[in-house]
Amino acid sequence: MPEPLRVSRAQVLAFRRRVGALDERLLAGPASVRRAAWAGLTDSAPRAAVLQLHARVAGTTPSALDSPELVQVWGPRFSTYAVPSQDHAVFTVGRTPVDEARRRRAADLADALEAFLDGRELPLGEPARAMGAHPSMLRYATTTGRVLIRWDGARQPTVRVIPAPAMPVDDARLELARRYLHVLGPGTPEGLGDWAGLRAATYRLAFEALLPELTPVRTDTCDAWVLTSDVEDLQRAPGRAAPARLLPSGDAFYLFQGTDRELVVPDESQRTRLWTSRVWPGAVLVDGEIRGTWRRAEHRLTIHAWGALSARQRGAVEAEARSLPLPAPRTPLTPTWET
Repeated sequence: MPEPLRVSRAQVLAFRRRVGALDERLLAGPASVRRAAWAGLTDSAPRAAVLQLHARVAGTTPSALDSPELVQVWGPRFSTYAVPSQDHAVFTVGRTPVDEARRRRAADLADALEAFLDGRELPLGEPARAMGAHPSMLRYATTTGRVLIRWDGARQPTVRVIPAPAMPVDDARLELARRYLHVLGPGTPEGLGDWAGLRAATYRLAFEALLPELTPVRTDTCDAWVLTSDVEDLQRAPGRAAPARLLPSGDAFYLFQGTDRELVVPDESQRTRLWTSRVWPGAVLVDGEIRGTWRRAEHRLTIHAWGALSARQRGAVEAEARSLPLPAPRTPLTPTWET
């Protein structure tokens, strides 16, 4: 094995911002939506997937998830995701377990759903009751690629069944690993497992098959891998970062577990404020670095800065807050600061 390529923290974060379109918003259009959702968009209240698109694509509106370019699935870790319509097999079939019993359970659930729905799209609770199952159990059918959902951000999702994708399991699994490494890399087999919710046998199989396409690297915190096709971009000097972005809970820029978080936020006390034991707050990205957290309740958006920000930086954060594509409120959004 060749000596790992040494890359700095600044290079890694700049690479992730570039591939994630966080330094400069993309022009509105289908290709931009697909690129912004390359590793999927986690969706939680208040419409986190819309806010992730807004951070990356100009002209994003509150109804962005209605675009035919996107569908919703139970994606990585069985969370609600918005993913590119043409790529939904990557995020579903790509997580097919190696274990035959689990594969059979997924297929049986999808068959039962299809039989009950009979072409309809219904709230999840209805087929769950008819099948005598807890609604959360039906999420396991997602790895067949046959189940799509629709969630409006508040009520129970609806569910429908479509024909199985033509993409073979092995191809989908490899592409899922590629997307993890491209958007969240440099990465490790364990990091892929944590991000996608895969068992060891499955994520190791994916990495082993992908090895001919990988280059080993050494970051400030660990030894990892990148796609060889990304090495040149990873080695580029950091460019000019956007003045501010408000990233919602679950955004791919900080969707990490364990020691992977140390590279994103070196200060341990700050990590505990960002990755909490409950619902994570949003991250305040200022000049390319996470400099605080934010939460919103109705018309009030509270920003917790981790240190002093200049007048320019505070103004950029407030302007970003006021630009969020939220449904028209009765009261204008008011950014407030806490330290």
